[in-house]
Amino acid sequence: MFSGFFDLPWWGYVLVLLGLTHITIASVTIFLHRHQAHRALDLHPIPSHFFRFWLWMTTGMVTKEWAAIHRKHHAKCETAEDPHSPQILGINRVLWGGVFLYVKESRNKDTMERYGHGTPDDWMERHIYTPGQKVGIVLMLAIDIALFGVVPGVLMWGVQMIWIPFWAAGVINGLGHFWGYRNYDCTDASTNLVPWGILIGGEELHNNHHSFATSAKLSSKWYEFDIGWMYIRIMEMLGLAKVKKTIPQPKFAEAKKVVDLEMLQAIVTHRYDVMRRYATSLKTVYGEELAKLAQQHQGKLDMKQLRRWLVSERTEGFPAKLQQQFEKAVADSPRLQQLVAMKQELTAIWARSSASRDQLVKQLQDWCARAEASGIRQLEEFSLRLRSYAV
Repeated sequence: MFSGFFDLPWWGYVLVLLGLTHITIASVTIFLHRHQAHRALDLHPIPSHFFRFWLWMTTGMVTKEWAAIHRKHHAKCETAEDPHSPQILGINRVLWGGVFLYVKESRNKDTMERYGHGTPDDWMERHIYTPGQKVGIVLMLAIDIALFGVVPGVLMWGVQMIWIPFWAAGVINGLGHFWGYRNYDCTDASTNLVPWGILIGGEELHNNHHSFATSAKLSSKWYEFDIGWMYIRIMEMLGLAKVKKTIPQPKFAEAKKVVDLEMLQAIVTHRYDVMRRYATSLKTVYGEELAKLAQQHQGKLDMKQLRRWLVSERTEGFPAKLQQQFEKAVADSPRLQQLVAMKQELTAIWARSSASRDQLVKQLQDWCARAEASGIRQLEEFSLRLRSYAV
């Protein structure tokens, strides 16, 4: 039986396989995800075409299909129209059958027309990559057999073929919306699986990505690592890539006396930091009011969950029973009622897409004025801090 050009020990095949699959992961996260789907960076034609060629051989995926399905996922996240939400379809179906959900959505012409714009449409795409999807993976099989022999080559090829369907379509789309930690309280259920994005190219930091979808960098905290970002920075230093946007870091300047458009833009840009500081600033007040409610209701309220509800930007996703408890708690506490209302009004400023800039500036100005006249010291101090955000 043909043994191939390279006769390696078993661990040698494993190392080579990890290297090959890692190139595929890097191609998906850098080219398909950050470059094509979200336009977070520009790529030089050399790495851009290499990634397309490699993905053609190792996955058979069409760039337009992948970008369109992913864009629709963001646009319709956690709804019945989301192509692969575990919150809707169940974790097992997405984790173990994510590839089938991808294939099903790729046949949706409306998805391709609405979300597939701006992807490659050159001669190679029209005549080779798209119509010859299966040709590439057969070519990869032949190369693996030629290099490593029949048995090792076929086994390595098999792992290459299931690598992306499992890790990207299953783990990221499934567990990445089901289990993990969250840095940002965005409106969907996205999570960061682990702080170190290495095995899946940085895609492990999924909550960071959903909160700032157009960022080329997926890590946010000092202890998080995004290996895909490391590759992008190397390419950028070599003149092969140009980063367009990253996760904004909060900036502060001298507090503005008058609310203006620049202050509005700064607050919208740093909205997650704003809400985190809102919850932190009012932590003492929340504690005082919850202590009174606990004494008043004699253990009938789930105080731990109520505290979570108070510091969360979202109200959906909590059980109906807890929702009723929260409404009752707010009704029994005028201060909580005021603080919750102020929080909802603040978040509405960046959620109202129909309002004009002048209207939003006026709403923010009114919010600050009422906060500073509320008689709640922590809320007054937060409003003054709000005036210091800068672009």
